[in-house]
Formats: sequence, C-alpha cells, structure tokens
Amino acid sequence: MKRKHKTYSKPKRPFDKVRIEEEALIKEEFGLKNKKEIWKAEAKIKSIREKAKKLISSKPEEQKALFDRLKKIGINVNSIADVLALDKKDYLNRRLQTIVLKKKLATTIKTARQLITHKKIIINKRIVNIPSYVVSVELENKISLKKAKKKQIKKQEEAKE
Repeated sequence: MKRKHKTYSKPKRPFDKVRIEEEALIKEEFGLKNKKEIWKAEAKIKSIREKAKKLISSKPEEQKALFDRLKKIGINVNSIADVLALDKKDYLNRRLQTIVLKKKLATTIKTARQLITHKKIIINKRIVNIPSYVVSVELENKISLKKAKKKQIKKQEEAKE
C-alpha cells in the first residue's frame, strides 16, 4: 500500500494576524470544518498555477488542454494570465457544499454540509458524502436530494395530525 502524502502545506508564519482573520472569514463564508480545508484549496490552486507557468512557452494546443480541464470543473479561464490570477475562492466555489447552497437545496452553508455528510445528496444517481467534492459542470444539474422513504413520510404526516 502506498503512503498517502499531505495535500497541503501549513502557513510559514503560523501567527500572522491578517492571515488568521482572512481565513476565519473564508471559513465562515464557505462553512468549512477547519482551516486545513482552506490550505488544501490553496495547494490545489498553486499546483494549477505551476502547470500554467510551465505551459507559458509551450504550444497553444497544450495550453488549450489545460483550459479545457479547468472549464470542465467550472473554472472559467481563457488565457495563462487568467489561470495565474485564480484565487482559492474560485476553487472553493466549485465544492459540492457551496453548490448545494447555490441550488437552494439547503438554507445555510452549514445545513448543506450536514445534508452531504448524512448522505442526503445524490449526484447522477449516486450518494456523495464528501463536502469538498469538486463538482464538474456536467454534473452540476444532476444534483438532487435523496427521496424520503414512504415510512418516513407517513410518520411525518402522522406527527402533523
């Protein structure tokens, strides 16, 4: 079994007040569990930027392949400059948790996370219980709530009466 390596790196200055406050706002806005999720998004954006830097002097076909891959996951870019200008918020907007909120399947970002972890969200007829799942554009319209079973519906109706 291969050893799994970290998908993020901790900040160089752990007690930088400005960074801590900024991360707290992002954590609240996107309903993240901890700051490690922010660092993972930063690492992903950093790797995308590094790929773009390597492709600056390459053929337009290779650059277009990168742009197509990013467009597939919902990050709209048309040039290397657009890729280099990406922010962690662009990546965090593509998470299942935020898309469930945008589609109004949940009222708050925390509720969206809870629905996902409790296996109430279905994508393309499959249950997904990972809030950080990056949703591609083609799957975005296939997100739905799990149907309640008949027994549960009867119990709810009886409770209302």
